[in-house]
Amino acid sequence: MPGGAPPGRELVLESDRLRLRPWRPAEAVVQRALWTERDPRVPQHRRIDADGHPTVADLEESIRTNQPSSVGLLAVERKASRDVIGYCGLIDSGRGLQGEPELAFELLRRVWGQGYATEASLAVLEWARSSGFEGLWATVWDWNHASRRVLDKVGFTDTERTEVDAVYGTTLFTTRRL
Repeated sequence: MPGGAPPGRELVLESDRLRLRPWRPAEAVVQRALWTERDPRVPQHRRIDADGHPTVADLEESIRTNQPSSVGLLAVERKASRDVIGYCGLIDSGRGLQGEPELAFELLRRVWGQGYATEASLAVLEWARSSGFEGLWATVWDWNHASRRVLDKVGFTDTERTEVDAVYGTTLFTTRRL
């Protein structure tokens, strides 16, 4: 796969207001907050389970054991306040075209509507372009109008591909050439 940080260096992306960088174990509380804020229409495996998992400790361990990579979900930190407000990055879920990772983002509700998801996504798109990727794709629930607007703003277009789930709704597949 193209791109990546030089050996021994972490991938850090910057925009006017944001810094995207690897997660730190102390920021597991932010990840846990994202899990607790998810819409009830999100599949159960992406929400807190009946036993309260993942816990902050589970997420801390996950951060410690997952080494930074060229393709991954980076913490989105506001430069001015130095607080982490969510994640944005690329994942290889195996659902898209060979060599084309998926753009993914999720932010804390308290910062919705301030343009951070768009700004973070544009930083990731620029990194992907400069790293040699030819295209990206993204999935979004048909009911997630805010994320659909972000994808539209950063140049993703709908494809004819969908996955229908009788319980959770329809997943739309979008794509963007770089």
